[in-house]
Amino acid sequence: MSRLEPVERAEPLAALEQVRAFAEASPLAIRQALRPSLRPGAIVRKAMAQRQEEARGAVCGDPRLQGEKVGFVPGRISGCGIKDAVKLRSVSGIALSQQATIDCTTAKTLKRWVDTALAPAVGSRGGGVARINVAAHYACRSRNNQSGAKISEHGKGRAIDISGVRLRDGTEITVLDGWDNGRDGTLLKKLHRAACGPFGTVLGPGSDGFHRDHFHFDTARHGNGSYCR
Repeated sequence: MSRLEPVERAEPLAALEQVRAFAEASPLAIRQALRPSLRPGAIVRKAMAQRQEEARGAVCGDPRLQGEKVGFVPGRISGCGIKDAVKLRSVSGIALSQQATIDCTTAKTLKRWVDTALAPAVGSRGGGVARINVAAHYACRSRNNQSGAKISEHGKGRAIDISGVRLRDGTEITVLDGWDNGRDGTLLKKLHRAACGPFGTVLGPGSDGFHRDHFHFDTARHGNGSYCR
């Protein structure tokens, strides 16, 4: 007679108890619930509410771009204005220090830079990126506010200036203080390089005296590729 026969001939409940007792006595046993636990309804409702909220605030057809649609923005001087503007407040869950009025091409390019460069480069340092510090966005003006200069890409809604980022632990990484400063400088230079290509123009410290404290990104296209300094 085999040792398993008593288990096989026992009543179903008694058999189950014997198998469970044998398993619990084994050093290789892993306790497992007989029925999988159901996901709490509150968690499901919270996730659905978050998705609905994202959909309500989505701009440019992307729920990861949050803000509000503005539409046509007239310019006070010839050459300024935006045909179909948005007021962007966050990108991929990262808040902007001020809402940025730009067009959708620029918003989507900024998201590409955030997703492929900023977030991976910062990683878990300081808990990750909490905020992007925006120095400038739409403004109907000439380049660098110089008299007689061409209309800036800012005046067309195609540009955004970034002065740095804040991490979740409160650490501030700024272009002004960090560009020539060890670890921060390495990170900022990497972010500057990564913007070149997605953006048509990328300017920062060393390009001229106007950009020593921020990055200028715009989506203007040049005949020979991106202009990066």
